[in-house]
Amino acid sequence: MRHFNYLTKEGMEATFFKEPEPFDKYTPREILSHALGATLYMPGTRETIATDILSKKNSGLASTVFCLEDSIGDSEVPAAEKNIISQVGKIHLALSHQEIDFADLPLIFIRVRNPEQILRLTEEMGDSAKIITGFIFPKFTSESYQYFEAIKSLNEQSTGPFYGMPIIESPEVIYRESRLYELMETKRLLDSYQDLVLNVRIGATDFSGLYGIRRGPDVTIYDITVIRDCIADIINVFGRVESDYVVSGPVWEYFLNGGRVLKPQLRKSPFEEFHDDNGCNGTKIRGQLLNKYVDGLIREVILDKENGIIGKTIIHPSHILPVQSLYTVGHEEYLDALSILENSHGHLGVISSHYSNKMNEVKPHYNWARKILLRAKNYGVFHEQHNFICLLTENIFV
Repeated sequence: MRHFNYLTKEGMEATFFKEPEPFDKYTPREILSHALGATLYMPGTRETIATDILSKKNSGLASTVFCLEDSIGDSEVPAAEKNIISQVGKIHLALSHQEIDFADLPLIFIRVRNPEQILRLTEEMGDSAKIITGFIFPKFTSESYQYFEAIKSLNEQSTGPFYGMPIIESPEVIYRESRLYELMETKRLLDSYQDLVLNVRIGATDFSGLYGIRRGPDVTIYDITVIRDCIADIINVFGRVESDYVVSGPVWEYFLNGGRVLKPQLRKSPFEEFHDDNGCNGTKIRGQLLNKYVDGLIREVILDKENGIIGKTIIHPSHILPVQSLYTVGHEEYLDALSILENSHGHLGVISSHYSNKMNEVKPHYNWARKILLRAKNYGVFHEQHNFICLLTENIFV
């Protein structure tokens, strides 16, 4: 898999100063944990899962989740399990018959309801389970060690690797009186299985439900104060450099315009300046984004990044390109990051930016630079004067 793999060779060269590098489930964890991008959830009852993946229906899809939890009814679980086993088998068979290359498969995860489900599903899948990258654990708490014991057992008895991604969304975390204790205990638990943890994910929808709150399309999750405060503490505990965890952002729920109260959140000028050789113009792209309420998503992803969050849960294919285009590294920040790491030998403390517009302090900015280069490896680096708008239409150079 490689981000923006729908672009032709010419499209890649025209867009990227440094092209994205390929990855798969066997890529080292430190790199892979930053690579998930926009992770698309699919209900486990969907009968077209394999067809959609094999036909590459969703341009740019790099990671996906087959969901057995909240996206299906309790009575649908047995049928959904059988369907997922069947769909994974179809994908594995297509690989065996060379109808698709392993390099073209997105990372595949399954959101389960309990640890026993992990072992039961993989046993029934047999060899086809090898195409699974990992499992997602809902309602994860400091007492949920059985999930990681199941993953550990899988890795000991198969070629693996399989990873786990806990979703932090329990009442113990959102309620202030128990939050810090629960977060620190959860971190202690994850630390004992750290090599198996790919991402720590935030379940803002479940958090909101405990207060009867649902954010509107004109606001971001950071405008919901009780959720914002909780996210700040999750980042504080798991986002520390020495913790070595990647925290992923909560889902954006909207994909169609239903009427606005607040002004659109995308400035006109960056879009008005964009035109490509295929006749696509930025004004048209901006209009399409506004019609699908993607401007709110774009603002939220920008705020995610500024707060150290990388990766986003999504529920609609139209969110894939906006999210992943925003993770592509700008030419200026890439050169800054390179300069900081190249001068980390101790001879200099402060250096001027390549663009001569800011101060780069080697020690304080070192960890930022390291993360920028991880993003650059996965999402590439734009040419000078290019930005995320260049990638906001799947028709560019296709």
